[in-house]
Amino acid sequence: MRCNPPDPGFIADLEFLENRDLDLSVRLGAMLGFNALLITIGTHPISASPGAPLSVDATTQAGLVLANVAGLIPLVVSCFLALRAMLLGEEFDAEGLEGDTALRQRLFASFVHSIDAQARLLRHAIRWTIAGGALTLLVWAAILFDKMG
Repeated sequence: MRCNPPDPGFIADLEFLENRDLDLSVRLGAMLGFNALLITIGTHPISASPGAPLSVDATTQAGLVLANVAGLIPLVVSCFLALRAMLLGEEFDAEGLEGDTALRQRLFASFVHSIDAQARLLRHAIRWTIAGGALTLLVWAAILFDKMG
């Protein structure tokens, strides 16, 4: 089988997609780091020293402890979505394809599909992170309200 050199337009498109893929990978990594920070912040009331302004006691403040844990669930879902997006490979099946053009088309389609799927998962992860962050803030406000009352 003789391979023809790829046309410049195809190479330009592929380079654009590679840059977009790299950009998505950086954003997904940043999202995971941010979620880790929010999860650490969210567990603070449970792990804080007794007497700290945001500390909760599981025996006497079970509702606040459960609300705090419930506020972490969206953050965990967001981490799952971000990891799933990062693990999306450009799996490519060349079986039964003859010719350079067919291989290029399949590779290009596979790459575009994986980038679209990663972008969709990142959008969902961001929404879950916002929900988890908002719930965490509400729980912190409830803890402070309970301590001040």
